[in-house]
Amino acid sequence: MKLTLGFSTCPNDTFIFDAAVHKKIDTLGIDFEVVLGDVEELNKKAFEGEIDITKLSYHAYAYASNNYVLLNSGSALGNNNGPLLISKKKIYPDEINDLKIAIPGKYTTANLLLGIAYPQSKNKVTYLFSDIEDAILEEEVDAGLIIHENRFTYEAKGLKKIIDLGEFWENHSQMPIPLGGIVIHRKYSVEFQNKISNIIKCSIKYAYKNPTSSLNYIKKYAQEMNAEVMKKHIDLYVNKYSLELGIKGKKAIKILYDEASKRDLIPEILDNIFIEKA
Repeated sequence: MKLTLGFSTCPNDTFIFDAAVHKKIDTLGIDFEVVLGDVEELNKKAFEGEIDITKLSYHAYAYASNNYVLLNSGSALGNNNGPLLISKKKIYPDEINDLKIAIPGKYTTANLLLGIAYPQSKNKVTYLFSDIEDAILEEEVDAGLIIHENRFTYEAKGLKKIIDLGEFWENHSQMPIPLGGIVIHRKYSVEFQNKISNIIKCSIKYAYKNPTSSLNYIKKYAQEMNAEVMKKHIDLYVNKYSLELGIKGKKAIKILYDEASKRDLIPEILDNIFIEKA
């Protein structure tokens, strides 16, 4: 059986899915046809229900919950790993509403967190996440919202942090930051949904036990080739919530949607967003 599987080229995703895609583990007769894309590309494919299983931002999931259900494994949640708002010059938080801000996509969780923290910030321009630092340096925008490995590189380029939106979220909610999730199409049975979730969990466990096994796959697509940066990226975004959302992870997601709903930032979503136990 062949299923389409969408994920990004970022080190955390290639680390997670390498073993499953390349059959280093038992995939129970399932072949994965990989669809690579940046987070916003994957978000838009999810809106059309084009992919069987895909990574998407938790913001985007609010617009795709009719078609997809969240898997227990593969998510990017955590602490101290949220998006950063950065600039070329010193800017104070009370000036944010007046800034022209580069964002990595309308439906990214980074943009949702910015909306929760600064609902009056409306002057936003969409860029590919890897181009945001250059847009700031070239003064196309006043500030930029960075995600992924750029959080490890911006200071070396002389850029300055205005606010850590992950830190804002953790102080506001006392919860980990839900950034990206893995979903499967609702057309599949609960038993099959759980099978896929377990395959992803096994793929992550294999990657942890064999840390060099996925290195070539990670390097092939990484925006930042520095080995130390790639390792930091994986350590930051792949954690216990990636193996299993658990009660706390699910609660964090629910709180994110509650806070976004209060501000009319997302549409109404279904109640049954998590896969049921088989």
